[in-house]
Parts: sequence; structure tokens; C-alpha cells
Amino acid sequence: MRIRKLTRRTRAVVVALAIAPLLMVAACGDDGGSDEASEEAITELGENEGQVSILAWPGYVEDGSNDPEVDWVTPFEEDTGCEVTSKVYGTSDEALNLAKTGEYDVVAASGDLSLRLIAAGEAAPVNTDLVPNYENVFDFLKDTEWNSVDGVNYGVPHGYGANLLMYNEESVDPPTSWGAVFEEEELAKHKGKVTAYDSPIYIADAALYLMKHQPDLEITNPYALDQKQLDASVDLLKTQREYVGEYWSDYLKLISAFETGDTTIGTTWQVIVNAIGKDNVKAVLPEEGATAWNDTWMLSAQAENVNCAYAWMDYIVSPKANAQATEYFGEAPNSEAACAETTDPTHCETFHAGDEEFSKQLWYWRTPVKECLDGRDVECTDYSQWTTAWTEIKG
Repeated sequence: MRIRKLTRRTRAVVVALAIAPLLMVAACGDDGGSDEASEEAITELGENEGQVSILAWPGYVEDGSNDPEVDWVTPFEEDTGCEVTSKVYGTSDEALNLAKTGEYDVVAASGDLSLRLIAAGEAAPVNTDLVPNYENVFDFLKDTEWNSVDGVNYGVPHGYGANLLMYNEESVDPPTSWGAVFEEEELAKHKGKVTAYDSPIYIADAALYLMKHQPDLEITNPYALDQKQLDASVDLLKTQREYVGEYWSDYLKLISAFETGDTTIGTTWQVIVNAIGKDNVKAVLPEEGATAWNDTWMLSAQAENVNCAYAWMDYIVSPKANAQATEYFGEAPNSEAACAETTDPTHCETFHAGDEEFSKQLWYWRTPVKECLDGRDVECTDYSQWTTAWTEIKG
């Protein structure tokens, strides 16, 4: 299949037909880079360039420098001749700004970032036929609303996980609902010791709770909020703010806060629970379900090392490498083949890998756009409005 070459500017216009409202949030023209910076896709690979630059969450690109026993980068370099340089980021907003510099060939993007990269003209379509290990990936992670647009694929799925509710059972009765961190009567029991994820995308957590408990708001998708629904979510979070001791984006700080007892309840990832390793600190998937992430390895539209980038994408979703990376980070691997490679035989059971019923309870991060994601013929609020609201919430 031959795919015609497009300039970066032309390709952004084509994508805009599918996700035009998002351009208001993520793209304000071609800020840096050549108009010939990328192709829409490639149909065959050439020789590896000898290097590749990667932008990713912490723990995704480990070369032994943090822990000599944790290294899946060196085998890749030895097998491909592609020397890896990498940079980690703490939030999707930070990653967007870094990606726009054009310094990275590959980006690991959660669903609240992937569409923004596409709309900004910063992501190139990926020919999955050139990624042999793609065929192993769970089908329910392929061709999703956060890694594809109009049938065009923009990356390969990595790992996934839920945003859970963590608590210290020595001071908190085991919760079954997100009401433990949203209802004022419950919050008052833990004033100053409540935590929440520090990002505008956390508004979706409040919206998910309201979707289940205030049906009159008619929320059907926590990432598709009209102004009234956004206002209700913001009001809920402003109430919560009075009881929050600290918001977190660095999970190492959250670990420390739970270990010292400064924080006793709040949103978390399973990896944080595992890292704390105390019997009294537990996490639960509340009855309302949860928001979640499924990260995608994306090719930068400004990539200078496309062949090595494809080599990395194929390698990191291969069974052994994907098992190493997702087990180290603390999330579900992307395939049954990867599950067979984990050192902990219970890892995939712990993280519900391949469990579609569990996955159906999750609302994977999406970028809010004005064209409502739930299909309503009304104007929804976009990510820029969520960002403004988040600033107001935190004060």
C-alpha cells in the first residue's frame, strides 16, 4: 500500500477535518520544524540511523542507570545499533510542550495527550504492518478513539491501568465508592489528608462520580461535558479542595506521603500501592468504575530517525520487553504473550491484563473537545476550558 507524502502543514489540515475543535486547544500553526518534517506514513523501512530519542513516562525507558538490574534498553541497542537517549516527563501537559520542540523521535502518550499531538501536527501516522509485534496486542486496545483517527493509526498500544482509590485502613474505613473523596461528609473525616491527581484531566474523575450519582445532569461520558456539566464537576472539586492536603503528579512523593501518614486516602495507581508494600495501605476499584490510561507509542512528525523509531516501537511492544517495562512501571501488559514473560506469575492477574470485563468499567483518558465525544449535537467544553477550570479549583 502506497501512502502519498504530505507536508506537515497539509497533513494537519487533513486531520483537522476529523478533530477540528481540538486544533483550538493544541495547535496554533507550525511552531518550529520544516514543512517537510514528516510523511503521512511510510511503506517500507530503510537502514537504522544509529540513534533514537525517546520522550516517555518515568520507568518506560530503563537502561540500568537507575537500577543495574533493570535494563531493557541495552539489548535493544545491541540488536539494532540504535543508541537511545531519553527524557522523562511528569504530566501530559509537560509532554506536549516537550514534543513540540522536535527533539524526540518517539513519544509515549496517554489518551489525554495523543489527540493533542495529532491535532497539533506533532504526530505522524504509523504503518502497523511495519511493526510485526503489533499483531500480539490485545484487540480491545487496537484502533481506539485515543490512538486512531478516521481509521488512521497513530501508534502502538503499550500498557494500561486504572486510577484507583487508595486508603490507609488504620484510619479509613474500607471505601466502596468515590464518595469517600467527593462527599463533604466523608471528606471531613480526613481533612488535610486527602490527595488527588494534579491535572485538568482529573475533572473527569469528578464527572464520572456525578454521572452515577446525579443522573439529572445527563452525563454519559466523563470527557464530554457541556458547560453545565463542567460547572457541576468543578463545584464538586472546589468542595474537595478544602480537604486536600496536597495534589500529586510525582508518584514518589505520593508514596512518601502515605508512608509517613501525611496522606491517608486519594486517587492512585496500582504501582504506588505495590511500592508502599504495607498491609494497611490498600486500593480498590470503586463501584462507579474509574478513569484509566492506555499509553500509545507515537512517532513524532519531526522524527529524524524514523527507522530506529520503528525499531523501538516494535521492540517495546514485543513480549519480553513489554513484560519488563509494564511490570517495572506497574500496569497491565499489552498482550497474552507479554503476560507469559513476566517474572511475577501473578502480575497480569493483579493488573487485570486482558480482562475485557474489567476494562469495560474503565474510562480511558481522552482529550475533551468541543465536538462532544458522546455524539450529542451540542457544544462541549474543550481541554483549554478544563485547564482554566483546574487553575480555579486549585486557587
